Amino acid sequence: MSREGSANTWESVRTGSYDEAVAQPRKLHDRFFKLAKEEGYAARSAYKLKQIQDRHRVMRPGKGDRVLDLGCAPGSWLQVASEIVFSGGTTKRVACVGGIDLKPVSAELPASVRTMVGDIFQTEAAELLALVTPEGEQPRAIDVLLSDMAPSTEGGGGGSGDHFRSVELCRRVLQLAPSILKSGGNLVMKVLEGEEYPALLRETMREFAEVKGFKPEASRDVSREMFIVAKGFKGARAATDGNEGPVDPHAIAKRAPEPRAGWGGRPEGGGSRR
Repeated sequence: MSREGSANTWESVRTGSYDEAVAQPRKLHDRFFKLAKEEGYAARSAYKLKQIQDRHRVMRPGKGDRVLDLGCAPGSWLQVASEIVFSGGTTKRVACVGGIDLKPVSAELPASVRTMVGDIFQTEAAELLALVTPEGEQPRAIDVLLSDMAPSTEGGGGGSGDHFRSVELCRRVLQLAPSILKSGGNLVMKVLEGEEYPALLRETMREFAEVKGFKPEASRDVSREMFIVAKGFKGARAATDGNEGPVDPHAIAKRAPEPRAGWGGRPEGGGSRR
């Protein structure tokens, strides 16, 4: 089942062994992995975006939304986003989907979906907007900003260093938003829960009218990943309105990590899509 708001990073099976506790999420993972293969998606993360869309409607089907995906490799979120915005007979000259990653995208995509290899910490807003501007159209602010970026996890479990690197990636997304996201636009970004999660929620709440944490069914229960879903971008006034709202006190990580190379201090490679 999907969960909103604060999510426990570990929900054990109380009447059984540790192995039994791990077995159910692993089976769930395998189900979505197999389903992705059957339905032609590049990764099972496609179902995370599908479930986010089903619950929160961040993209408008067939309404010409321009959507940018940060950390887009291998391409599963681009596949889902293009299905949504190009549905209902929408022409690809009106809507456009684009993405950037340190790695090239391997998925088969519609011709109107554009990708580039690059670092979001070094890429200008104009380059990002060009990715989602249909041929013959003028660049304009996008409707939806997506980020499934994540650092490479420490030992597969997601240590405190992973959490801080994840938050750094999210803060870069928020830093880019005023230059590329339209007023009223929507945002989805992945973060690994921990010590800085409440502060990140406060920062997001200052810039968006509605902010929620959401964990899709396609995420493993043992995973610390949470998706921040933010709607109604406030634009230029976001930095001064001071509307922080209530935040989740959930805290995990205890210390700041040593810097590492790559996006948000992570090793070279694209956004982690598991």
